Amino acid sequence: MEGQSFKDFAIVSCGTMSPEINELVKQGFLDTEHVFFTTPGLHQDIPELEIQLIKLIQKAKSVARGVIVIYGGKYCYVNPDNPTRLMKHIIEEQGPNVVRIEASHCMGMMASDDEMKQMVQDLGGEPVWFMTPGWVKYKKQVFKGWDKAIANENFPRHTGGAVILDGIGYMDPYMEQNPEEFLDYCDWMGIPMQGISISPDHFKSLLTEALATLNK
Repeated sequence: MEGQSFKDFAIVSCGTMSPEINELVKQGFLDTEHVFFTTPGLHQDIPELEIQLIKLIQKAKSVARGVIVIYGGKYCYVNPDNPTRLMKHIIEEQGPNVVRIEASHCMGMMASDDEMKQMVQDLGGEPVWFMTPGWVKYKKQVFKGWDKAIANENFPRHTGGAVILDGIGYMDPYMEQNPEEFLDYCDWMGIPMQGISISPDHFKSLLTEALATLNK
């Protein structure tokens, strides 16, 4: 990864990943001045997701020689009105020099499938609901339209609880500064929640691979 520069390229990302993106900008790994975020949680509003994503990609193309899109594929864009239309089609329609990182969802950006499987085994082998810090920070947007009944249908079967893949040291200060909010979140989900500290290297490698594709 050493010696790689994103300076001539733009980032267009789901806002749910903004905590990780902003941290990599702060650290200097993402040395670009052009970072654009869609509203967090737009997987709940596919038409608006497509509108915002295309608009920001076009804006990014106007200021940089290439664009890296930080959006999952299989799980972030599910179009019930046009099931055969996929995230890859949107990216292809934006023309050359626009690539998307290879991940199905934001959890897969932070850890590989094998790493998540190992975490499940380390936690006792029970089903786990994985999230990233953005799912905590932007709960209202990510779970927009979810009431307690929908939560009860989805979360409790994850008997291993909820795990936050924390590559930025978000959860410890969050729990210390917002203990009631944290407990309310757990109560709403109906399962315990914990953060697991992980290395950002997997995410960095996906970004570096996308950069290499643009540099070909």
